[in-house]
Amino acid sequence: MSTGQVAFTESEERQELRKQVAKLAASYGREWFTERARAGEKTTELWLEIGRNGYLGINIPEEHGGGGGGIGDIAAVCEELAAQGCPLLLMVVSPAICGTVISRFGTDEQKRRWLPGLCDGTGTMAFAITEPDAGTNTHNITTTARRDGDGWVLKGQKIWISGVDEADNVLVVARTEDARTGKLKPCLFVVPTDAEGLEHTPIPMEIVSPERQFQVFLDDVRLPADALVGDENGGLVQLFAGLNPERIMAASFSTGLARYALERATAYAKERTVFQTPIGAHQAVAHPLAQSHIEIEMARLMTQKAAALYDAGDEMAAGEAANMAKYAAAEAACDAVDRAVQTHGGYGISQEYGMAGLLVATRAGRIAPVSREMILNFVAMHSLGLPKSY
Repeated sequence: MSTGQVAFTESEERQELRKQVAKLAASYGREWFTERARAGEKTTELWLEIGRNGYLGINIPEEHGGGGGGIGDIAAVCEELAAQGCPLLLMVVSPAICGTVISRFGTDEQKRRWLPGLCDGTGTMAFAITEPDAGTNTHNITTTARRDGDGWVLKGQKIWISGVDEADNVLVVARTEDARTGKLKPCLFVVPTDAEGLEHTPIPMEIVSPERQFQVFLDDVRLPADALVGDENGGLVQLFAGLNPERIMAASFSTGLARYALERATAYAKERTVFQTPIGAHQAVAHPLAQSHIEIEMARLMTQKAAALYDAGDEMAAGEAANMAKYAAAEAACDAVDRAVQTHGGYGISQEYGMAGLLVATRAGRIAPVSREMILNFVAMHSLGLPKSY
């Protein structure tokens, strides 16, 4: 049998990228990360160092300051940060969603203006799609954009918008009226977070994270014509071009957290001795951890498949794989953290060991950026050909 690289393994470059990102993140570590989060401080220092090393914009074209890689590369960065206990939620949003959309559909001037800042970390961009009354149903978005002279005026509200307080701009999904049909169609606008008429209110969260969640209000926010990204009539295609990377990144975020929890639980099971033997020698402890290892590796493999399909330009197959990866990764992460807490016993719910805080962090993966129920709807309908249920 050949010992050469097989098709389902990552390239040596990708593996080296993982190694270097893990090394950088380990120099900060979980304790540093949680101290900042609990103190209400930001992890800007780590964010900027990732940018300086070229990891933050690794999926963005080289001519705009990026690494010229694919979504699989930025997903690897996201996973390795989380695996060292430093999950950065804005990686999902700024370089992956916003960076992808602007790279693919922005004008040359828009790319020059916004992409270099996404790459070096100095121009972080948030993403606003979810609304209080629309939820998962993107077609029910009521935030509108109307033409006003040469520019646009945005009005509406968004909810669960990550990191607005850290971002210079936010990529807003609004709807414009189609002059031909009179129907509303989705369009994407880059809105400065300090624009007049834009306000954001923090949402108190139980999760221990440096990145906060906000409700955003857009009250007649005036924008120049070039705030519109891409073609006014191609909004839906452009929107979904950003959502597949979002699911791939969310999967990597989850598998990274799962790996961190499993590593901590395994180390504890080797050291903790009760009844004259380490608890890891008992199958009641060992088997759940082994099961998590299997589940995590399967989710990682599906995530790599989704990224490979996306980078190859196979949008339909990538959509199916990205949804499956996100589902599998969230389930694996929730189970891994639950088992890690149980392995630690009473220490599992102490701040000292840091396991309990991960329960909320990983549980969010079953809800966002798309609920597991909607993924099951997607798979039932598109993969199995069952009638639409919603």
